[in-house]
Amino acid sequence: MESREIPSVGAQLNVIHHPSPNFGERKNKALPDIVVIHYTAMTSADAACRALCNPETEVSAHYLIAENGDVFALVDEAKRAWHAGVGSWGDVTDVNSRSIGIELANDGLSPFSAALMDALEELLGGILTRWAIPAERVIAHSDLAPGRKIDPGRRFDWQRLARTGLAIWPETQSSTPENFYADLETFGYSADVEEAPRLESFRQRFRPWADGPVDRVDAELAAGLAARFPVDRHKRTS
Repeated sequence: MESREIPSVGAQLNVIHHPSPNFGERKNKALPDIVVIHYTAMTSADAACRALCNPETEVSAHYLIAENGDVFALVDEAKRAWHAGVGSWGDVTDVNSRSIGIELANDGLSPFSAALMDALEELLGGILTRWAIPAERVIAHSDLAPGRKIDPGRRFDWQRLARTGLAIWPETQSSTPENFYADLETFGYSADVEEAPRLESFRQRFRPWADGPVDRVDAELAAGLAARFPVDRHKRTS
Protein backbone atom coordinates (compact mmCIF):
# COMPACT_ATOMS: atom_id res chain seq x y z
CA MET A 1 0.00 0.00 0.00
CA GLU A 2 1.41 3.36 -1.00
CA SER A 3 2.64 5.69 1.72
CA ARG A 4 1.14 9.16 1.51
CA GLU A 5 3.11 11.80 3.39
CA ILE A 6 1.49 14.85 4.94
CA PRO A 7 4.20 17.46 4.15
CA SER A 8 3.13 17.48 0.49
CA VAL A 9 -0.19 18.98 1.55
CA GLY A 10 -0.72 21.93 3.86
CA ALA A 11 2.31 24.15 3.91
CA GLN A 12 0.95 26.05 6.92
CA LEU A 13 1.11 23.01 9.18
CA ASN A 14 3.99 22.57 11.58
CA VAL A 15 4.45 18.79 11.33
CA ILE A 16 6.54 16.92 13.87
CA HIS A 17 7.30 13.36 12.86
CA HIS A 18 7.16 11.24 16.01
CA PRO A 19 6.60 7.61 14.90
CA SER A 20 4.59 5.36 17.18
CA PRO A 21 5.31 1.64 17.29
CA ASN A 22 1.62 0.94 17.81
CA PHE A 23 0.28 0.11 14.35
CA GLY A 24 -0.22 -2.73 11.89
CA GLU A 25 -1.46 -3.46 8.40
CA ARG A 26 -5.01 -2.62 7.41
CA LYS A 27 -6.92 -5.88 7.26
CA ASN A 28 -8.12 -7.27 3.93
CA LYS A 29 -6.17 -4.50 2.14
CA ALA A 30 -8.80 -1.99 3.25
CA LEU A 31 -8.48 1.68 2.38
CA PRO A 32 -9.47 4.42 4.82
CA ASP A 33 -12.91 5.87 4.17
CA ILE A 34 -13.70 7.21 7.66
CA VAL A 35 -12.02 9.86 9.80
CA VAL A 36 -12.53 9.61 13.56
CA ILE A 37 -12.10 12.69 15.76
CA HIS A 38 -10.99 12.15 19.38
CA TYR A 39 -9.84 14.19 22.32
CA THR A 40 -6.97 13.06 24.50
CA ALA A 41 -8.51 13.77 27.95
CA MET A 42 -4.97 14.39 29.18
CA THR A 43 -3.14 17.34 30.72
CA SER A 44 -0.98 18.15 27.68
CA ALA A 45 -0.13 17.13 24.14
CA ASP A 46 3.29 15.93 25.32
CA ALA A 47 1.68 13.56 27.81
CA ALA A 48 -0.68 12.29 25.13
CA CYS A 49 2.17 11.80 22.68
CA ARG A 50 4.06 9.70 25.20
CA ALA A 51 1.01 7.51 25.75
CA LEU A 52 0.31 7.11 22.04
CA CYS A 53 3.92 6.10 21.41
CA ASN A 54 4.30 3.75 24.37
CA PRO A 55 4.17 0.11 23.24
CA GLU A 56 2.72 -0.90 26.61
CA THR A 57 -0.44 1.18 26.07
CA GLU A 58 -1.29 -0.51 22.74
CA VAL A 59 -3.04 2.65 21.55
CA SER A 60 -2.16 5.16 18.85
CA ALA A 61 -3.60 7.51 16.26
CA HIS A 62 -2.39 8.75 12.93
CA TYR A 63 -2.14 12.34 14.16
CA LEU A 64 -2.14 14.31 17.37
CA ILE A 65 -2.80 18.06 17.25
CA ALA A 66 -1.41 20.12 20.13
CA GLU A 67 -3.08 23.14 21.68
CA ASN A 68 -0.69 25.46 19.79
CA GLY A 69 -1.50 23.83 16.43
CA ASP A 70 1.57 21.62 16.12
CA VAL A 71 0.74 18.34 14.37
CA PHE A 72 2.45 15.17 15.55
CA ALA A 73 2.52 12.61 12.73
CA LEU A 74 2.48 9.29 14.58
CA VAL A 75 1.36 6.59 12.15
CA ASP A 76 1.48 6.59 8.36
CA GLU A 77 -1.99 7.06 6.87
CA ALA A 78 -1.67 3.81 4.92
CA LYS A 79 -1.25 1.82 8.14
CA ARG A 80 -3.76 0.70 10.77
CA ALA A 81 -3.50 2.79 13.93
CA TRP A 82 -5.12 1.57 17.16
CA HIS A 83 -7.53 4.35 18.09
CA ALA A 84 -11.14 3.29 17.58
CA GLY A 85 -11.45 0.18 19.74
CA VAL A 86 -14.71 -1.73 19.93
CA GLY A 87 -17.48 -0.10 17.93
CA SER A 88 -18.98 0.25 14.48
CA TRP A 89 -20.23 2.71 11.90
CA GLY A 90 -22.84 1.33 9.54
CA ASP A 91 -21.63 -2.13 8.57
CA VAL A 92 -17.99 -1.34 9.38
CA THR A 93 -17.03 -3.22 12.53
CA ASP A 94 -13.23 -3.04 12.19
CA VAL A 95 -13.15 0.73 12.23
CA ASN A 96 -9.38 0.83 12.72
CA SER A 97 -8.83 -0.84 9.34
CA ARG A 98 -11.14 1.63 7.59
CA SER A 99 -10.25 4.89 9.29
CA ILE A 100 -7.75 7.63 10.03
CA GLY A 101 -7.68 8.74 13.66
CA ILE A 102 -7.00 12.30 14.81
CA GLU A 103 -6.41 13.02 18.49
CA LEU A 104 -6.97 16.59 19.72
CA ALA A 105 -5.12 17.79 22.81
CA ASN A 106 -8.00 18.71 25.11
CA ASP A 107 -8.99 17.77 28.64
CA GLY A 108 -12.64 17.24 27.70
CA LEU A 109 -13.82 20.25 29.69
CA SER A 110 -12.12 23.23 28.03
CA PRO A 111 -12.79 24.94 24.69
CA PHE A 112 -10.68 23.76 21.77
CA SER A 113 -8.02 26.36 21.00
CA ALA A 114 -8.21 28.45 17.82
CA ALA A 115 -4.74 27.26 16.74
CA LEU A 116 -5.76 23.62 17.18
CA MET A 117 -8.94 24.10 15.15
CA ASP A 118 -7.07 25.93 12.38
CA ALA A 119 -4.59 23.06 12.14
CA LEU A 120 -7.37 20.48 12.19
CA GLU A 121 -9.11 22.14 9.25
CA GLU A 122 -5.97 22.10 7.13
CA LEU A 123 -5.00 18.56 8.10
CA LEU A 124 -8.51 17.23 7.60
CA GLY A 125 -8.88 18.90 4.22
CA GLY A 126 -5.76 17.13 2.99
CA ILE A 127 -6.88 13.74 4.30
CA LEU A 128 -10.32 13.96 2.66
CA THR A 129 -8.72 14.92 -0.64
CA ARG A 130 -6.01 12.26 -0.58
CA TRP A 131 -8.40 9.41 0.15
CA ALA A 132 -11.60 10.75 -1.49
CA ILE A 133 -13.50 10.57 1.82
CA PRO A 134 -16.89 12.35 1.84
CA ALA A 135 -17.58 14.84 4.61
CA GLU A 136 -20.32 12.73 6.22
CA ARG A 137 -17.74 10.07 7.05
CA VAL A 138 -15.93 12.41 9.42
CA ILE A 139 -17.34 11.18 12.72
CA ALA A 140 -16.87 11.41 16.45
CA HIS A 141 -15.38 8.62 18.54
CA SER A 142 -18.67 8.75 20.44
CA ASP A 143 -20.59 8.10 17.21
CA LEU A 144 -19.02 4.68 16.71
CA ALA A 145 -18.99 3.72 20.40
CA PRO A 146 -22.11 5.18 22.11
CA GLY A 147 -22.07 4.66 25.84
CA ARG A 148 -18.38 3.74 25.81
CA LYS A 149 -16.83 6.95 24.50
CA ILE A 150 -17.86 10.61 24.70
CA ASP A 151 -15.11 12.35 22.74
CA PRO A 152 -14.65 14.86 21.23
CA GLY A 153 -17.53 15.95 23.43
CA ARG A 154 -20.10 18.71 23.64
CA ARG A 155 -17.60 21.58 23.30
CA PHE A 156 -16.26 20.52 19.91
CA ASP A 157 -17.39 22.82 17.08
CA TRP A 158 -18.85 20.49 14.44
CA GLN A 159 -20.67 23.38 12.79
CA ARG A 160 -17.36 25.09 12.05
CA LEU A 161 -16.14 22.01 10.17
CA ALA A 162 -19.46 21.74 8.35
CA ARG A 163 -19.26 25.35 7.15
CA THR A 164 -16.01 24.55 5.35
CA GLY A 165 -17.20 21.22 3.92
CA LEU A 166 -15.12 19.10 6.30
CA ALA A 167 -18.07 17.55 8.14
CA ILE A 168 -21.85 17.71 7.88
CA TRP A 169 -24.65 19.39 9.78
CA PRO A 170 -28.29 18.24 9.61
CA GLU A 171 -31.18 19.97 7.93
CA THR A 172 -34.55 19.16 9.43
CA GLN A 173 -37.09 16.94 7.73
CA SER A 174 -40.61 16.27 8.95
CA SER A 175 -40.71 13.28 11.29
CA THR A 176 -41.85 12.05 14.69
CA PRO A 177 -39.97 10.61 17.69
CA GLU A 178 -41.17 7.11 16.78
CA ASN A 179 -38.87 7.18 13.74
CA PHE A 180 -35.82 8.53 15.55
CA TYR A 181 -33.82 5.36 16.19
CA ALA A 182 -34.50 3.88 12.76
CA ASP A 183 -33.21 7.08 11.20
CA LEU A 184 -30.12 6.99 13.41
CA GLU A 185 -29.40 3.49 12.12
CA THR A 186 -29.78 4.65 8.53
CA PHE A 187 -27.29 7.43 9.23
CA GLY A 188 -24.77 5.04 10.78
CA TYR A 189 -25.38 4.49 14.50
CA SER A 190 -25.44 0.82 15.48
CA ALA A 191 -28.81 -0.69 16.38
CA ASP A 192 -26.93 -3.12 18.67
CA VAL A 193 -26.41 -0.32 21.19
CA GLU A 194 -29.21 0.52 23.62
CA GLU A 195 -31.35 3.55 22.84
CA ALA A 196 -30.24 5.87 25.66
CA PRO A 197 -26.53 5.87 24.72
CA ARG A 198 -27.40 6.42 21.05
CA LEU A 199 -29.53 9.44 21.96
CA GLU A 200 -26.73 10.81 24.13
CA SER A 201 -24.10 10.40 21.38
CA PHE A 202 -26.38 12.01 18.80
CA ARG A 203 -27.01 14.97 21.09
CA GLN A 204 -23.36 15.39 22.04
CA ARG A 205 -22.70 16.08 18.39
CA PHE A 206 -25.85 17.72 17.04
CA ARG A 207 -27.76 19.12 20.08
CA PRO A 208 -25.22 19.53 22.90
CA TRP A 209 -27.58 21.75 24.92
CA ALA A 210 -30.54 19.31 24.87
CA ASP A 211 -31.72 16.84 27.49
CA GLY A 212 -34.78 14.76 28.31
CA PRO A 213 -36.50 12.13 26.15
CA VAL A 214 -36.44 12.13 22.37
CA ASP A 215 -38.46 15.04 21.04
CA ARG A 216 -39.63 16.26 17.65
CA VAL A 217 -36.49 18.35 17.06
CA ASP A 218 -34.30 15.27 17.57
CA ALA A 219 -36.54 13.32 15.21
CA GLU A 220 -36.51 15.94 12.48
CA LEU A 221 -32.72 16.33 12.64
CA ALA A 222 -32.23 12.55 12.50
CA ALA A 223 -34.65 12.28 9.58
CA GLY A 224 -32.68 14.93 7.71
CA LEU A 225 -29.43 13.04 8.30
CA ALA A 226 -30.95 9.74 7.17
CA ALA A 227 -32.39 11.28 4.01
CA ARG A 228 -29.26 13.15 2.94
CA PHE A 229 -26.47 10.94 4.30
CA PRO A 230 -27.46 7.25 4.49
CA VAL A 231 -24.36 5.43 5.67
CA ASP A 232 -24.28 2.98 2.77
CA ARG A 233 -24.48 5.47 -0.10
CA HIS A 234 -20.69 5.50 -0.60
CA LYS A 235 -20.21 1.84 0.28
CA ARG A 236 -16.85 0.42 -0.73
CA THR A 237 -16.18 -3.20 -1.52
CA SER A 238 -12.60 -3.16 -0.14
